[in-house]
Amino acid sequence: MNDRPTSALPGALIAGRPVKVGFISLGCSKNLVDSESMIGLLQSTGYQITNQKEEADVLVVNTCGFIEEAKRESIDAILEAGQEKVTGKCQALVVAGCMVPRYGEELAREIPEIDALVGTADYPKIGEVVAGILAGQRVEQISDPDAITDWNFERVLATPGYSAYIKIAEGCDCACAFCSIPLMRGGHRSRPIESIIDETRRLAAMGVKELVVISQDTTYYGIDLYKKPMLAQLLREMAKVDGIRWIRIHYSYPTRITDDLIDVIATEPKVLKYLDMPLQHGSNRMLRIMNRPANADGYVKLIKKLRERVPEICLRSTFIAGHPGESDAEFQVLLDFLKACEFDHVGVFAYSQEEDTKAGHMEQLPIELRQERRDRAMALQSEIAARRNQAQVGRTLEVLVEGRSPEGKGWYVGRCYRQSPGIDGVVLFQGSPGQELKPGDMLDVEITGVKGYDLLGKVSGAITIDPVDDLTLTVISPIRHQ
Repeated sequence: MNDRPTSALPGALIAGRPVKVGFISLGCSKNLVDSESMIGLLQSTGYQITNQKEEADVLVVNTCGFIEEAKRESIDAILEAGQEKVTGKCQALVVAGCMVPRYGEELAREIPEIDALVGTADYPKIGEVVAGILAGQRVEQISDPDAITDWNFERVLATPGYSAYIKIAEGCDCACAFCSIPLMRGGHRSRPIESIIDETRRLAAMGVKELVVISQDTTYYGIDLYKKPMLAQLLREMAKVDGIRWIRIHYSYPTRITDDLIDVIATEPKVLKYLDMPLQHGSNRMLRIMNRPANADGYVKLIKKLRERVPEICLRSTFIAGHPGESDAEFQVLLDFLKACEFDHVGVFAYSQEEDTKAGHMEQLPIELRQERRDRAMALQSEIAARRNQAQVGRTLEVLVEGRSPEGKGWYVGRCYRQSPGIDGVVLFQGSPGQELKPGDMLDVEITGVKGYDLLGKVSGAITIDPVDDLTLTVISPIRHQ
């Protein structure tokens, strides 16, 4: 386990007061964990964290660089933060995250407001970086992405206190034709089980009830470190930790879903009957072009096995529309595949051309065609999702309360095992008369209806109220790729 700093660093004070640091975290949940770790490291060494950028002495932008849309968002955030050096209190701007290993030199040249660059392997040194720039230095802390092998810091959660992501590995050994993650995050490195369990215990002590297990390739866990797949054993150990109620699995490469893992999902009460496994396409030729070592028939057999062994399992997947080489016929194969598999939740993304990738050098389909195919696939999936949701009506499901609905009127917002935070919809339900629920409470809810991607329900004794037409709930969906 990494040593945790215990003393204040030089530069932690300005004019006798703590330096205030603000964070802008972009991209996926894995990036968010890095931001939470940096916040914890800075806070433990005397810095003060603020969520008001106009109050920050130092701003840290943790960038996402996976697809063009994410890169544009990151650049915009950097430029906006740079303006705070002119109009606000900000004295220094730090840029961290996935854009730095690939574009650090260009960022430093094109955006002079940047005072420090921090690579994906270097965020444990964030305290030293901030102290250096406040002392007048210009810092470029960019190591090889493979340099970080384990991390176990006191995180400050940016998620609600009852739910947290836990990252069990870093990097990826796959060489998908469309993907630039290995260029930014390096090869796969599993964390030791002991380190993950130590962090699980700390999160449980903080009141976390739901753990979302993440990495670039979750089912590869342990192969590098223990010479065999170890995700199933890790989940069993995590389930032994008191206080943890739900363990949810994300980013599972389909060809490494073992019988042992399926058994854990089927039999361990704390491991939710939920599996996220990015498949990317339903055409064998397209899977070969994408350099995905799998085939559609194998996918179908796996889905059948999962549903036979775990009848209530909720399956999420992601697909790419408009990848180079995709013909009209192969796109139709993808649509047919979606119809045949009937996933509960699906994200379809229009292919994004990335430099230094195999697919990036291939002949590209028109952007308008990629977007049109994405929209067609998502329209089909919305019909499938409605049917899958309708099948839940009449069931009683355990729900994790997230708060009151924005409209009030006796309605609460929560999530059941079928709904991962921020991406899968919610349960909107009525509480019993006089019942006061708070975020993090867990209770049984009878599912009574469907509203878009959300489920409607009520607890025992609730008076039935028709859902109001203007009931609104903002769910921010992060960009998710694998």
